[in-house]
Amino acid sequence: MTYETLTQQAIPSSSVDEQALAQAEAVAPTQDPLTRRDRRIIGEIIEVEPESVRTIWIEGRITVWVQLVGGGRLPFDRNWFATRVAQVKATLPETPLERNERLSDDLEKACTVFGLYHGEIDWLRFSTKLYQDGHFVGFVGCNQQGWYARPRQYGVNRVAGSAKDVIASLGVRAAVAA
Repeated sequence: MTYETLTQQAIPSSSVDEQALAQAEAVAPTQDPLTRRDRRIIGEIIEVEPESVRTIWIEGRITVWVQLVGGGRLPFDRNWFATRVAQVKATLPETPLERNERLSDDLEKACTVFGLYHGEIDWLRFSTKLYQDGHFVGFVGCNQQGWYARPRQYGVNRVAGSAKDVIASLGVRAAVAA
């Protein structure tokens, strides 16, 4: 009977570093599909801290699974869960941070439509300056009356229901795809 003896060979450190670098580059960062508000809603439904919710998914169009950070999973009937989400959403107030994130997303989408970019956002008042090709276009923001814009520092605000509509009120045309 023959025996085979295996020995472990040392891997040169340079190839280990190259291998680690290649693996790190291969793993693309993924965006978290759940927002803070989503986690607050789910946490309210299943009575856990929002930070303990890792993710959710639907299995077989019947079961909603909630994966917890600690490793546990909880199954729920999809229709029951959807009803509870609607109920909690209707009663859970939006935090200032959630409001700013929502408004920022709306502004980014509207700026893309018009080929604009904005300066630094004043997060307390949610207002900023808009630019197109390096030229000042106007001010835009959102307050209790809704989205507003004005072409100069001082003057009358033009109010609209969306960021896109209020930017259009400044006379800016939508960007044409090249």
